[in-house]
Amino acid sequence: MDVRNCKRCGKIFNYVAGQMICPVCKEEIEKKFEVVRDYIRDNKKAGFAEICEACDVTENMLKQWIREERLFFGDESPVGIDCEGCGTMIKSGKYCDKCKNELARGLMAATRKPLEENEPATTRKGHDNKMRFLG
Repeated sequence: MDVRNCKRCGKIFNYVAGQMICPVCKEEIEKKFEVVRDYIRDNKKAGFAEICEACDVTENMLKQWIREERLFFGDESPVGIDCEGCGTMIKSGKYCDKCKNELARGLMAATRKPLEENEPATTRKGHDNKMRFLG
């Protein structure tokens, strides 16, 4: 059993996984998320300041939900965050499509290199199949 203090309210709770906040605070945050989500549906052109003031949430909470892809904004909305790769404004997630594609290509290339380097000695050029003995 892992007992910790809630980072939000300070109460002791049994920590299992995820954020170090108690179940009561998690529920309160989830209720605020639902309020924000409904507000955004009704006010598609609302900006950060307006959403935060109307829903009583911090800008950091709003940005966290956007990065987690829990909130999505249309093209008409002024709300957006910077791509963590290049700084371009995006409406949801951590990376823009260009940076996502570059990361995917990099991962694909990284997985292919070990296969080429670990080829059996018999298939490498310049090596014969003779047995070697140490003196």
